[in-house]
Amino acid sequence: MVDIKACIFDLDGVVVDTAKYHYLAWKRLANELGFEFHDNDNERLKGISRLDSLNILLEIGKVTLSINRKEELAVLKNQWYLEYIAKMKPDEILPGVKEFIEELKDSGIKIGLGSASKNAVLILNQLGIVHLFETIVDGTKVTNAKPNPEIFLLAARELNVNPAQSVVFEDAEAGIEAAIRGGFRNVGVGNPKILSKADIVLPNFIGVTKDKFFSLIN
Repeated sequence: MVDIKACIFDLDGVVVDTAKYHYLAWKRLANELGFEFHDNDNERLKGISRLDSLNILLEIGKVTLSINRKEELAVLKNQWYLEYIAKMKPDEILPGVKEFIEELKDSGIKIGLGSASKNAVLILNQLGIVHLFETIVDGTKVTNAKPNPEIFLLAARELNVNPAQSVVFEDAEAGIEAAIRGGFRNVGVGNPKILSKADIVLPNFIGVTKDKFFSLIN
Protein backbone atom coordinates (compact mmCIF):
# COMPACT_ATOMS: atom_id res chain seq x y z
CA MET A 1 0.00 0.00 0.00
CA VAL A 2 1.35 3.42 -0.99
CA ASP A 3 1.67 6.01 1.77
CA ILE A 4 -0.04 9.09 0.30
CA LYS A 5 1.09 12.33 1.92
CA ALA A 6 -0.12 14.94 -0.59
CA CYS A 7 -2.69 15.52 -3.31
CA ILE A 8 -2.03 18.08 -6.05
CA PHE A 9 -4.98 19.31 -8.09
CA ASP A 10 -5.10 20.89 -11.50
CA LEU A 11 -7.56 23.79 -11.60
CA ASP A 12 -9.36 23.93 -14.94
CA GLY A 13 -11.70 20.98 -15.37
CA VAL A 14 -10.87 19.51 -11.96
CA VAL A 15 -11.81 22.12 -9.35
CA VAL A 16 -13.82 24.43 -11.60
CA ASP A 17 -14.83 24.52 -15.25
CA THR A 18 -12.97 27.59 -16.43
CA ALA A 19 -12.36 25.72 -19.69
CA LYS A 20 -15.66 27.12 -20.97
CA TYR A 21 -14.39 30.66 -20.43
CA HIS A 22 -11.10 29.86 -22.16
CA TYR A 23 -13.12 28.43 -25.02
CA LEU A 24 -15.30 31.54 -25.31
CA ALA A 25 -12.22 33.78 -25.33
CA TRP A 26 -10.36 31.67 -27.91
CA LYS A 27 -13.47 31.42 -30.08
CA ARG A 28 -13.88 35.19 -29.91
CA LEU A 29 -10.25 35.62 -30.97
CA ALA A 30 -10.65 33.18 -33.87
CA ASN A 31 -13.70 35.10 -35.05
CA GLU A 32 -11.67 38.33 -34.91
CA LEU A 33 -9.07 36.64 -37.13
CA GLY A 34 -11.72 35.44 -39.57
CA PHE A 35 -12.09 31.72 -38.92
CA GLU A 36 -14.17 29.31 -36.85
CA PHE A 37 -12.95 27.61 -33.68
CA HIS A 38 -14.97 24.63 -32.49
CA ASP A 39 -15.36 22.74 -29.23
CA ASN A 40 -13.40 19.72 -30.51
CA ASP A 41 -10.52 22.08 -31.42
CA ASN A 42 -10.52 23.30 -27.83
CA GLU A 43 -9.55 19.82 -26.56
CA ARG A 44 -6.07 20.38 -28.01
CA LEU A 45 -5.62 23.49 -25.85
CA LYS A 46 -6.31 21.88 -22.47
CA GLY A 47 -3.45 21.89 -19.97
CA ILE A 48 -0.93 23.82 -22.07
CA SER A 49 0.41 27.37 -21.93
CA ARG A 50 -1.32 30.42 -23.40
CA LEU A 51 1.29 30.95 -26.13
CA ASP A 52 1.28 27.26 -27.10
CA SER A 53 -2.52 27.43 -27.24
CA LEU A 54 -2.36 30.49 -29.47
CA ASN A 55 0.03 28.72 -31.84
CA ILE A 56 -2.40 25.79 -32.14
CA LEU A 57 -5.28 28.22 -32.76
CA LEU A 58 -3.32 29.95 -35.52
CA GLU A 59 -2.40 26.58 -37.01
CA ILE A 60 -6.11 25.65 -37.12
CA GLY A 61 -6.92 28.94 -38.86
CA LYS A 62 -3.85 28.70 -41.12
CA VAL A 63 -2.78 32.15 -39.93
CA THR A 64 0.87 33.24 -39.74
CA LEU A 65 1.78 36.17 -37.47
CA SER A 66 4.87 37.85 -36.05
CA ILE A 67 6.00 37.17 -32.49
CA ASN A 68 4.98 40.69 -31.46
CA ARG A 69 1.48 40.25 -32.89
CA LYS A 70 1.15 36.88 -31.17
CA GLU A 71 2.04 38.47 -27.84
CA GLU A 72 -0.57 41.20 -28.42
CA LEU A 73 -3.25 38.62 -29.20
CA ALA A 74 -2.34 36.50 -26.18
CA VAL A 75 -2.82 39.57 -23.98
CA LEU A 76 -6.14 40.37 -25.68
CA LYS A 77 -7.41 36.82 -25.20
CA ASN A 78 -6.46 36.98 -21.53
CA GLN A 79 -8.29 40.29 -21.07
CA TRP A 80 -11.47 38.73 -22.42
CA TYR A 81 -10.95 35.66 -20.24
CA LEU A 82 -10.48 37.85 -17.16
CA GLU A 83 -13.76 39.61 -17.92
CA TYR A 84 -15.52 36.24 -17.80
CA ILE A 85 -13.87 34.87 -14.65
CA ALA A 86 -14.33 38.15 -12.74
CA LYS A 87 -18.02 37.22 -12.62
CA MET A 88 -17.47 33.71 -11.25
CA LYS A 89 -19.29 32.61 -8.09
CA PRO A 90 -18.62 29.85 -5.50
CA ASP A 91 -21.46 27.76 -6.93
CA GLU A 92 -19.25 27.14 -9.98
CA ILE A 93 -16.96 24.81 -7.99
CA LEU A 94 -17.42 21.38 -9.55
CA PRO A 95 -19.68 19.03 -7.54
CA GLY A 96 -18.02 17.08 -4.74
CA VAL A 97 -14.47 18.40 -5.08
CA LYS A 98 -14.55 20.94 -2.24
CA GLU A 99 -15.92 18.35 0.19
CA PHE A 100 -13.33 15.82 -0.97
CA ILE A 101 -10.43 18.26 -0.48
CA GLU A 102 -11.72 19.24 2.97
CA GLU A 103 -11.90 15.57 3.99
CA LEU A 104 -8.35 14.97 2.76
CA LYS A 105 -7.08 18.01 4.72
CA ASP A 106 -8.89 16.86 7.86
CA SER A 107 -7.05 13.54 7.62
CA GLY A 108 -3.65 15.26 7.39
CA ILE A 109 -3.11 15.04 3.63
CA LYS A 110 -1.29 18.10 2.24
CA ILE A 111 -3.11 19.89 -0.58
CA GLY A 112 -1.51 21.73 -3.49
CA LEU A 113 -2.56 23.26 -6.77
CA GLY A 114 -0.62 22.77 -10.01
CA SER A 115 -2.16 24.76 -12.84
CA ALA A 116 -0.89 26.27 -16.09
CA SER A 117 -3.28 29.17 -15.50
CA LYS A 118 -1.68 32.50 -14.64
CA ASN A 119 -4.97 33.50 -13.00
CA ALA A 120 -5.23 30.63 -10.52
CA VAL A 121 -5.12 32.77 -7.36
CA LEU A 122 -7.75 35.16 -8.76
CA ILE A 123 -10.05 32.24 -9.60
CA LEU A 124 -9.61 30.57 -6.20
CA ASN A 125 -10.36 33.87 -4.48
CA GLN A 126 -13.50 34.30 -6.58
CA LEU A 127 -14.58 30.82 -5.52
CA GLY A 128 -13.70 31.43 -1.87
CA ILE A 129 -11.44 28.36 -1.57
CA VAL A 130 -7.90 29.75 -1.78
CA HIS A 131 -7.40 28.80 1.89
CA LEU A 132 -7.74 25.08 1.08
CA PHE A 133 -4.38 24.98 -0.72
CA GLU A 134 -1.08 24.93 1.15
CA THR A 135 0.78 25.77 -2.03
CA ILE A 136 -0.34 27.21 -5.36
CA VAL A 137 2.00 26.66 -8.30
CA ASP A 138 0.63 28.32 -11.42
CA GLY A 139 1.83 29.63 -14.75
CA THR A 140 3.58 32.58 -13.11
CA LYS A 141 5.99 30.28 -11.25
CA VAL A 142 7.20 27.88 -13.94
CA THR A 143 9.07 28.04 -17.22
CA ASN A 144 7.98 24.77 -18.81
CA ALA A 145 4.38 23.88 -19.64
CA LYS A 146 2.83 20.44 -19.24
CA PRO A 147 3.63 17.70 -20.25
CA ASN A 148 6.88 18.84 -18.65
CA PRO A 149 6.53 17.82 -14.95
CA GLU A 150 8.07 21.06 -13.58
CA ILE A 151 4.78 22.40 -12.20
CA PHE A 152 4.03 19.27 -10.16
CA LEU A 153 7.63 18.78 -9.03
CA LEU A 154 7.68 22.35 -7.70
CA ALA A 155 4.38 21.82 -5.89
CA ALA A 156 5.72 18.63 -4.27
CA ARG A 157 8.91 20.45 -3.25
CA GLU A 158 6.93 23.30 -1.70
CA LEU A 159 4.77 20.76 0.17
CA ASN A 160 7.97 18.95 1.24
CA VAL A 161 6.78 15.58 -0.07
CA ASN A 162 8.19 12.96 -2.41
CA PRO A 163 6.43 12.70 -5.81
CA ALA A 164 6.00 8.94 -5.26
CA GLN A 165 3.94 9.77 -2.16
CA SER A 166 1.79 12.33 -3.98
CA VAL A 167 -1.25 12.02 -6.23
CA VAL A 168 -1.96 14.41 -9.10
CA PHE A 169 -5.55 15.01 -10.24
CA GLU A 170 -5.82 16.05 -13.90
CA ASP A 171 -8.43 16.34 -16.65
CA ALA A 172 -5.97 16.79 -19.54
CA GLU A 173 -3.82 14.28 -21.36
CA ALA A 174 -0.80 16.62 -21.12
CA GLY A 175 -1.31 16.85 -17.36
CA ILE A 176 -1.43 13.08 -16.88
CA GLU A 177 1.74 12.77 -18.98
CA ALA A 178 3.42 15.42 -16.79
CA ALA A 179 2.46 13.49 -13.65
CA ILE A 180 3.82 10.24 -15.09
CA ARG A 181 7.10 11.89 -16.11
CA GLY A 182 7.45 13.37 -12.63
CA GLY A 183 6.95 10.03 -10.88
CA PHE A 184 3.55 10.85 -9.37
CA ARG A 185 0.55 8.63 -8.82
CA ASN A 186 -2.22 10.17 -10.87
CA VAL A 187 -5.97 10.31 -11.27
CA GLY A 188 -7.73 11.33 -14.47
CA VAL A 189 -10.93 13.31 -13.99
CA GLY A 190 -13.26 13.08 -16.98
CA ASN A 191 -13.20 11.02 -20.16
CA PRO A 192 -11.41 7.64 -19.77
CA LYS A 193 -10.65 7.52 -23.51
CA ILE A 194 -8.72 10.80 -23.35
CA LEU A 195 -7.14 9.90 -19.99
CA SER A 196 -6.26 6.28 -20.77
CA LYS A 197 -2.71 6.60 -19.38
CA ALA A 198 -3.93 7.59 -15.90
CA ASP A 199 -3.61 5.17 -12.96
CA ILE A 200 -7.37 5.48 -12.43
CA VAL A 201 -10.09 7.66 -13.97
CA LEU A 202 -13.03 9.25 -12.14
CA PRO A 203 -15.91 10.77 -14.11
CA ASN A 204 -16.20 13.48 -11.42
CA PHE A 205 -15.98 13.88 -7.63
CA ILE A 206 -19.64 13.24 -6.85
CA GLY A 207 -19.78 10.72 -4.01
CA VAL A 208 -15.97 10.39 -3.85
CA THR A 209 -14.77 10.09 -0.25
CA LYS A 210 -11.25 9.74 1.13
CA ASP A 211 -11.80 6.04 1.87
CA LYS A 212 -13.22 5.33 -1.59
CA PHE A 213 -10.32 7.18 -3.21
CA PHE A 214 -7.67 5.33 -1.16
CA SER A 215 -9.23 1.97 -2.01
CA LEU A 216 -9.00 2.82 -5.72
CA ILE A 217 -5.50 4.32 -5.78
CA ASN A 218 -3.98 1.51 -3.70
